[in-house]
Amino acid sequence: MSNINNMTIMLSNYFHSLSQTPQRLRKRVLATWTPEQEWNQVRQRSGADMKRKLNWYDLVALGVGGMLGVGVFVTTGSVALHHSGPSVFISYIIAGISALLSSLCYTEFAVQVPVAGGAFSYLRLTFGEFMGYFAGANILMEYVFSNAAVARSFTEYLSFAFGQNDPNVWRVEVHGMPKNYNMLDFPAVALILLLTLCLCHSTKESSILNLIMTIFHVIFFGFIIVAGYHNGSTKNLVSPKGIAPFGVRGVLDGAAIVYFSYIGYDSASTMAEEVKDPYKNLPIGIVGSVLITTLLYCLMALSLCMMLPYNKISDNASYSIAFLKIGWNWASNIVGAGASLGIVASLLVAMLGQARYLCVIGRARLVPSWLAKVHPSTGTPLNATLFLGLCTASIALFTELDIIIELVSIGTLMVFYLVANALIYRRYSITQNTHNAPPLYTLLFLFLLSLSSLCFSLSWKFNQQWWGLLLFGALFITITAFFQLVVVMHYNSNKVVITLTQQDPPHWLVPFMPWSPALSIFLNVFLMTTLKLLSFQRFAIWSCFITLFYVLYGVHSTYQAEEIEMMTIVNNNNNNPSSAESNLQAKVEIQVH
Repeated sequence: MSNINNMTIMLSNYFHSLSQTPQRLRKRVLATWTPEQEWNQVRQRSGADMKRKLNWYDLVALGVGGMLGVGVFVTTGSVALHHSGPSVFISYIIAGISALLSSLCYTEFAVQVPVAGGAFSYLRLTFGEFMGYFAGANILMEYVFSNAAVARSFTEYLSFAFGQNDPNVWRVEVHGMPKNYNMLDFPAVALILLLTLCLCHSTKESSILNLIMTIFHVIFFGFIIVAGYHNGSTKNLVSPKGIAPFGVRGVLDGAAIVYFSYIGYDSASTMAEEVKDPYKNLPIGIVGSVLITTLLYCLMALSLCMMLPYNKISDNASYSIAFLKIGWNWASNIVGAGASLGIVASLLVAMLGQARYLCVIGRARLVPSWLAKVHPSTGTPLNATLFLGLCTASIALFTELDIIIELVSIGTLMVFYLVANALIYRRYSITQNTHNAPPLYTLLFLFLLSLSSLCFSLSWKFNQQWWGLLLFGALFITITAFFQLVVVMHYNSNKVVITLTQQDPPHWLVPFMPWSPALSIFLNVFLMTTLKLLSFQRFAIWSCFITLFYVLYGVHSTYQAEEIEMMTIVNNNNNNPSSAESNLQAKVEIQVH
């Protein structure tokens, strides 16, 4: 009877909360925190602290290891065959430039706010709770889905390592299930569960394992590059239909898809709480990993296209099959083993990052708080790691790569687009001085920047007249130059005076502001518009789902957590009146920003 009464009370309280949804939305959607509160007050909700054990070379290895296995072995063959042809390496360069610009934005945020939340924390500090939640949910979707896709590729390459030429030989076909969902992949599930247990143990030991695997992986890449150039021919780069058989449009469409390959560098930013000297090591780790990976991607793509004409490249396990077709059967087995090792390394890094994202979202009380707990002895987010490991394993069991990859790309591009906007707004309208640009001016600039980028991209997509491209391209440049001339110059001239009076050490800042994040915005919008309509439909369904979850759960959970903290502060102030002024100031800052 008591259980029934408790359930009745809980339901009554919940329905009462739902009746107050409009008021709570007005109070919480735009609520932000200061970096100091994020670092001290919010971080303490996890109980124990994460342990600072990582150096810059750990971050570079984590970034490189996280990206390499994902990109080359999962997307290169498919993009070369269906989109870019031999010019797939140009697609990697374009996507790499966009990733580099985004990584610069991530780096400035990571240095100034060295917490584990990545894009979630950056956007929550800048645009408010809902925008941070929206980005965090999309990042989690990106991680879980991409990890599931990569785990299924592990099974394909592992079969070649053992001399099996059928990528589905270790999968179980279930008749009666829909196509693309009927091949159950138990080796992928076993791999994910094994890595989940490893990550629950220790971050440092996991990073050492990744460092060892990444070193072997880079050596293995060198073997493929040298072997491909030795056995390949430059004739295959222009045969049978030229270097870009699908035209410039195919190269750009391919760039949007291979952007999937650059998921991983943001994992380094999620490790910010566990990095020694984050002001020095984070920029080296994040930017360095993107540059190294882009170079290796281009060389690997060229190697594949030199071995075979693009129309003979396989969709699945493309590198192993390429060596089979040129008669190097033994090399096919080595490639299968090396690719499997690289995929394990990338999975390890990605699963490391996804748990940190969910942990910080749990700290904000946007999901159940038990997901935010850090184990006191291992210093790892144990509950978040186990929960996401099970989710990833469930999707990897039955979902094919083609269904996942474009949804992951659009979610990734959207989050990177938001981070670039947040950097401009934060730099010029929220920095701690009295000479900020009016928020309305910066928001208007960001709106016009996005609008001109979208119009240019749609003109390209729907084959409009060349003058449309010229008009909107010129508009983009003019808007950015005007903002730099009127706002940025004024900001910088005042900042010099302020800096001379401050003794704080300088932080790492994105160079060439505001052009770097503005170009990141443009490229992310452009690459998004090259994706298929089905990707946008699936993304819209996912966005509706996470918004509904926020309205039904997230906003009420954070509102109640805020009330509890306010009561705690009031009680503390009654016991210690001297702290009242500072606590009141902190709470005011939450609402003002």
